[in-house]
Amino acid sequence: MGKLVLKEVLKKINPSKEEIKEISVYLNDILQKTEREIKKQNIKADFFIGGSYAKKTLIKKGIYDVDVFLRFDQFYKTKDISNLTENVLNKVKIDYIRIHGSRDYFKINVSKLFFIELIPVIKVRKSEDAENITDLSYFHVLYIKKKIKEQKILDEIKIAKAFCHAQNCYGAESYINGFSGYALELLIYYYKSFSKFIKEMTKIEDKKIIDIEKLYKNKIDVSINMNSSKMQSPIILIDPTYKERNALAALSQETFKKFKKSCNEFLKNPSLKYFEEQKKDLNKLREKAKKGKLEFIRLELETDRQEGDIAGTKLLKFFNYLVKEIRKFYEIKDNEFRYLGNKKGEGFILAKSKKYIEFIGPFIDDKENSNLFKKKHKEIFVKKKRIYAKEDFNKKLNEFLKEWKSINSQKVLDMGIINVEILND
Repeated sequence: MGKLVLKEVLKKINPSKEEIKEISVYLNDILQKTEREIKKQNIKADFFIGGSYAKKTLIKKGIYDVDVFLRFDQFYKTKDISNLTENVLNKVKIDYIRIHGSRDYFKINVSKLFFIELIPVIKVRKSEDAENITDLSYFHVLYIKKKIKEQKILDEIKIAKAFCHAQNCYGAESYINGFSGYALELLIYYYKSFSKFIKEMTKIEDKKIIDIEKLYKNKIDVSINMNSSKMQSPIILIDPTYKERNALAALSQETFKKFKKSCNEFLKNPSLKYFEEQKKDLNKLREKAKKGKLEFIRLELETDRQEGDIAGTKLLKFFNYLVKEIRKFYEIKDNEFRYLGNKKGEGFILAKSKKYIEFIGPFIDDKENSNLFKKKHKEIFVKKKRIYAKEDFNKKLNEFLKEWKSINSQKVLDMGIINVEILND
């Protein structure tokens, strides 16, 4: 059953020959125009195509993205290569959006089929000479193309990407904290199949170290030589091209827990649905709320920050903060955030009002503040030499949120959120 499902998945996720051809034609045209301008300006730089497109692990989705790296010679190491790249694009008269990051890059909308992410990097001979993570991409592409030549393994990688994408675990961005494309390529190369990969993932309880090229002698050697900040993820995947880097440093415990749950469910009952993005069924959520005598709230959020990782992270941070605020007065039974792209996100909350709210007061030997606290609250009690107060609470969640939004309007704006729509439809 499982093999038949995966065979069907592969049919669905493989880009068509026509799509690949269209990408190739448009891509070559843009690169040729840009290369002519680079030569005209006597800039010492060359292109290389990276990402899933170059490694032949591209999967079918709404719109494809193609990573193109513009490699500048060492001469430009101290110069602003993002500005140099932008100047070239302006001369060629290509429409683009400048994306701010550790080093600014450019999104070029080519057609309805795909867009290009043009990333300026510095040409380095050795991985350890890289001053920016994007400078390592060249080595990643070379490694994967050298190691993975079998179509079977490439297909297994595509299946893994489709699974992670559908489970909202694909991407190293801060609002996902999941598996990057490169990390999945390494993992499938290591485990040889998608099935073996997910089976092994379900077995991980403590930190797992995967060192494909055996660049370290043992676990102790890893912990001595690798920065502790890079070892917080549940899996330490030693980058074969740069031993000091954990290719899964972005993977959070929360995302991995969710991923393991999906793996277990799929292994028990293989189905195509695990490879299809599941949107929340509002009717089911309403039914769940009704059965559990809970309140169901849907939030539509918008930020003024740059689309992509920055916008997604801002929206997630705000949603988590709001959940924390709600938790003071309500028992939250379920909640979920989803970044919708551009500058928008949505959240769902299922909650039940607490019967009463507990307020923490001063220590009993603080007479002055104790008297003030007693005047403010009617029902008080002492616990561990401290005064507490208890008050009844029965406010509807949507009323609470509207009041909270009104009181905290400036704080919401300060957090980069320009719109919070509260819906209980």
